[in-house]
Amino acid sequence: MFKAFLRDESGASAAEYALILAVVGAGIAAAAFFLGDAIDTAIGAAETEVETCSAGNTTGCQ
Repeated sequence: MFKAFLRDESGASAAEYALILAVVGAGIAAAAFFLGDAIDTAIGAAETEVETCSAGNTTGCQ
């Protein structure tokens, strides 16, 4: 009975899918974290550009 239990691999696929899902989920979370920082930086730069150029100082405005 013990040897049959060790040879039984019916639950292995579910565990493998769970592991894959965890790795993919961690990758998505990390990408969202780093992409969020990049978007925040870009929006901050755009905000500064709009504030500077709408204040009448058009030198260097794009």
